[in-house]
Amino acid sequence: MGIRSILAKPFARFVVQNRKKWEENAVDVQLSLMKSLVSEASGTSFGKDHKFSEISDYKEFQHSVPVRDYELLKPYVEKVVAGESDILWKGKPLYFAKTSGTTSGVKYIPISSESIGFHINGARDALLSYVNETGKSSFLDQKLIFLSGSPEMYVKNGIHTGRLSGIVNHHVPGYLRSNQLPSYETNCIEDWETKLEKIIDETISQPMSLISGIPPWVQMYFDRIQARTGKQIKDVFPEFSLFVYGGVNFEPYRAKLFESIGKKVDSIETYPASEGFIAYQDSQNAEGLLMLLNSGIFYEFIPADDYFKPNPRRLHIGEVQLGVNYAVILNTNAGLWGYSIGDTVKFVSLNPYRIVVSGRIKHFISAFGEHVIGEEVEKAMQFAMQKHPEVELVEFTVAPHVTPPEGGLPYHEWLIEFSRMPENLAAFGKDVNQKLSELNVYYQDLMEGNILQPLKIKSLSKNAFINYMKSEGKLGGQNKVPRLSNDRNIADKLT
Repeated sequence: MGIRSILAKPFARFVVQNRKKWEENAVDVQLSLMKSLVSEASGTSFGKDHKFSEISDYKEFQHSVPVRDYELLKPYVEKVVAGESDILWKGKPLYFAKTSGTTSGVKYIPISSESIGFHINGARDALLSYVNETGKSSFLDQKLIFLSGSPEMYVKNGIHTGRLSGIVNHHVPGYLRSNQLPSYETNCIEDWETKLEKIIDETISQPMSLISGIPPWVQMYFDRIQARTGKQIKDVFPEFSLFVYGGVNFEPYRAKLFESIGKKVDSIETYPASEGFIAYQDSQNAEGLLMLLNSGIFYEFIPADDYFKPNPRRLHIGEVQLGVNYAVILNTNAGLWGYSIGDTVKFVSLNPYRIVVSGRIKHFISAFGEHVIGEEVEKAMQFAMQKHPEVELVEFTVAPHVTPPEGGLPYHEWLIEFSRMPENLAAFGKDVNQKLSELNVYYQDLMEGNILQPLKIKSLSKNAFINYMKSEGKLGGQNKVPRLSNDRNIADKLT
């Protein structure tokens, strides 16, 4: 064993022991953090506008700080972008994470000197939790790859600006940097396909032990390696033992990814965002991701069914319940206040607090009041794939067909790129529809009332989603195809 793998074990024990201390007092930790954040920001423009100096408890906080998305917080953010100090958080941000939102265009998310460490330690602690639980640490002695966006940044009014994955790349601990791939020069290539070929050049002969990235882009990496070598990934990278992923639900990609690998490898799911590192899989034996409640973020939760009401209920961590779909609201030590991140989660454990990501609050289909959400379509797809094990999936998205060109009742159209088609596409579609009906009673009622007809599947040609993402300038990196749309903008471009 190498020095990294030897030292990792006592360090992992130390990290997990410290984590368990706040796990056992999570509610107190969160409410104390709220007061601390408010106190720290009381002298900022936002703090003065929202009477932070008068806030002493959560009820007063709710009354003073409204829920906002990026567009509503933008007047404050624009002042920060312009170089002003003490607007949302004391001083100026250390970085801006630049993102391209599906509804807000380009967004500049502040990262402060206080928050950057939590972005880094979230990923570190996910790996150390794995080491502590399994005793496996030898992967740290081999080569590691993080498929991510470019680490290049530019300076905007004195603040370094770039992609989150690129910012984090500059903070990879020194003990890992020497075995990290790809090289900095290759990672800076903007064109994803050119970059991918260079990544393969640099990694194909190396003892890769850990591979990390968003599943569809990792799959593309594997496909290109197999096309070059004619071998499964296990034969190209015999040391490969740990897959780290985040950003999308893994289940639709699992079968094809592991078939490409050719053997079972352990995996760790993470939930990083530009706004903060929210959760990670802390156990190979427990469902869900551990919510990080001592990482500079005070969380609030709005039941998804209430979200679009004039005065939705807002709950702190001590008030949540199992199995309820919640929109996630963040208050951070980088100056985001009452910030609706757009994601929805469900708690699968309250001791400790573990979640599954269930979808996006604005990504749904409700053309007729059915309000079908991402979690439901992914579970329906997973059900059908289990019944049709020959099926391999590349990607899919769902959109409504309100006025079908062929006439007849409207329906949901599932646009699917298969790498291996169902032997009976009609039966596959029927199974998807059956499961979706079980999961969403409103959808079932609309079919029984002859408002909707059962869903229809449109099989797309090879590389349909790659070509779509390329046309949008979003190929590779941390970009994802929305699983659901309430219109046909994506569907029409795909077809």
